[in-house]
Amino acid sequence: MRALAAEFPSEVISLNEYDVLFNITRAPGRRLRLKDLNRSVLITQPSVSRLVDRLTARGLVTKEHDPEDGRGTIVAITEEGFALFRRVAFTHVDAITKHVGNSLDEEELRTLTELCDRLRLGVSEEQRAQRSDESPGA
Repeated sequence: MRALAAEFPSEVISLNEYDVLFNITRAPGRRLRLKDLNRSVLITQPSVSRLVDRLTARGLVTKEHDPEDGRGTIVAITEEGFALFRRVAFTHVDAITKHVGNSLDEEELRTLTELCDRLRLGVSEEQRAQRSDESPGA
């Protein structure tokens, strides 16, 4: 991870900003509810909100009210944001390939992906359970 972080083009965008853009680009139409984005990244909800505000100010994403939920917000990547994401992604993928990709064969990479997905889903379920335990009347 240190080697990946050292080679990440942080003068262009932070790793957390990249993570947010990555998650938005994976969503249908490159649009994602802020609530769903919060579940997918490794930083706290207030930090995600501030980060999205900074990305909006830079013209990399837009925010709009969720038409299906008046309290919700939809975050979408702009063309400028997507171009920046792709440029950084190529550099980042090259570093991942250099430091990780050559160490594992295809089957090991599939297994690693499955394990990471299981861990990510497990953490999401645990966080949902904690939030419901903390809600009033629980």
